[in-house]
Amino acid sequence: MTFIRANKKFERFEDVTPDLLKQENVKLLLCDLDNTLRLHSEKEPADELQDWIEECKAAGVQIVIISNNGRKKMMQRFCEPIDVPCVWWAKKPMSKKLNEAMREYDIPRRNTVMLGDKWSTDVLAAHFAKIRAWKVNHRRNVV
Repeated sequence: MTFIRANKKFERFEDVTPDLLKQENVKLLLCDLDNTLRLHSEKEPADELQDWIEECKAAGVQIVIISNNGRKKMMQRFCEPIDVPCVWWAKKPMSKKLNEAMREYDIPRRNTVMLGDKWSTDVLAAHFAKIRAWKVNHRRNVV
């Protein structure tokens, strides 16, 4: 029996550093939004998310948010200030939207990673798309 596992696991998205992305030759980072990059209740990008995105972009990494969230306007309002393209209602674990992003940015599978918090959607979608899956712990309020 073969088990589907994440290729790497992290405590939080900030642990995926630009240096690690360069070392792993990642050019396209597909990211889940809710409970991966933000708490589901957050309406605006947190400062640490904005900083992280800028650092990743400076390292030459294209970030695309691929979410199962179906609220298009909310997704656009969240993603516009951080200048990151977003795909809503992606229907993960289906891999169609992941494959479309790789084609749109002309980046091969070997240089693409899916970053998310759920095995049943994010990791499985990466598996179906034949790309690496990096899993973060479900984002929580830190007091």
